[in-house]
Amino acid sequence: VQLVESGGGLVQPGGSLRLSCAASGFTFSNYDMRWYRQAPGKEHEWVALIGNSGRYTNYADSVKGRFTVSRDNEKNTVYLQMNSLKPEDTAVYYCEAIIGRDTYWGQGTQVTVSS
Repeated sequence: VQLVESGGGLVQPGGSLRLSCAASGFTFSNYDMRWYRQAPGKEHEWVALIGNSGRYTNYADSVKGRFTVSRDNEKNTVYLQMNSLKPEDTAVYYCEAIIGRDTYWGQGTQVTVSS
């Protein structure tokens, strides 16, 4: 199993970024996918969930209305569209897959929101 996040960077407050997570090594379309983030000095925070078909999504209150999770099962990729970014969104963002009793994470991608 491999998860590779990309798309992070430096953005001004109010800006947008689109993160991607490319998955391989498992049947992607069979599994829900999650995004998490970890800010410096803070605990891991769940951000968003998308069901295996893409029809079901759920968000943390802190990002609801600003972030949108989606997936392309043909490309084995999950996305996180982040709009109206705030400085408090600064963190390393990870995608997660839970397969059986095992949990897999990518290496993360840094998002920095600063003027």
